[in-house]
Amino acid sequence: MIFVTVGTHEQQFDRLVRYMDEWAGKNDEEVIIQTGYSRYKPLNCRYKNLMPYEEMTQLAKKARIVVSHGGPASFIIPLQEGRIPVVVPRRSEYNEHINDHQLQFCRELAKRWENVIVVEDIDKLEDVIKRYDDITRDIINNYKSNNERFCAEFEKIAGSLFKKR
Repeated sequence: MIFVTVGTHEQQFDRLVRYMDEWAGKNDEEVIIQTGYSRYKPLNCRYKNLMPYEEMTQLAKKARIVVSHGGPASFIIPLQEGRIPVVVPRRSEYNEHINDHQLQFCRELAKRWENVIVVEDIDKLEDVIKRYDDITRDIINNYKSNNERFCAEFEKIAGSLFKKR
């Protein structure tokens, strides 16, 4: 099952809702969408405009993949479960947000922490879904936690303080 959330921002995100609905119509995997204020009504998926946080958390736990808009409150749910979300930032050019801060934020997040898969071109979303297991395996194998980074840096600093002179 794929769970998709577009958050509660008052502008539509028809582009993602339509894409995932059409994807569901061509593929044999259940898709559940939290559609927010999108105008497009899915034909091939279960959906609700808004969902309680607890329901979203349960769906994120059950889902094979969580696809989210670029709002941190939405993609933090799978991250808290140790999962790697696929993030499609809202874009101002499609009247999905007032500016492109989601795009900028997600790019920076992916660069710094490498714990989200950012899809800027929605036409590449299908390939990301197909290759999700391989992509996440690579991310997990290359990922160092903050604790590991801190300990390695601390060890370096501490070691330099105690070097023989």
